[in-house]
Amino acid sequence: MPQDMVRVVYTKYDGSAHRDYPARRFGSDDLGVWVGVTHGTPSVYHGRPSVEQIPFVLLIPHHAWWTGMFNPPPRTSEVYCDITTPARWEGDTVHIIDLDLDVVRRRESGRVELRDEDEFDEHRVQFGYPDDLVTEAQAAAAKLMGALGDGSEPFATQYHKYLSEVTQ
Repeated sequence: MPQDMVRVVYTKYDGSAHRDYPARRFGSDDLGVWVGVTHGTPSVYHGRPSVEQIPFVLLIPHHAWWTGMFNPPPRTSEVYCDITTPARWEGDTVHIIDLDLDVVRRRESGRVELRDEDEFDEHRVQFGYPDDLVTEAQAAAAKLMGALGDGSEPFATQYHKYLSEVTQ
């Protein structure tokens, strides 16, 4: 893989495939690693081949229990955060376990929503989420509910410089 490219691999807690795609590494800062995906990028979604129809930027925090996807129009979600385990890097591949909960900020209204609580509860039992994982996931979701609504970075403007790189 070229030096400026990374492979992003999301699985579910049981190890099943969730998302898998190449992304261009823009850089790293105190928040994490910023990568971008352009329109037409081949990907895997829920174990099936796919092609990205709308570009996006992904922030992979260094030690947090979430990832942040920043979207251009026409996506209705301006910011979409997956609650995850902290990222684990192996060379140019990052492994992330999706924990079902999502925190989303809607583009038109600015409304912040917590999504997929039912899926989280179902998988908590089915996959046997440990208590400490449940605590971390719920705390991350609560923190993001505030941060996406109060103008905190990186959710306010910081991502715009990277988003312009994938939408040209």
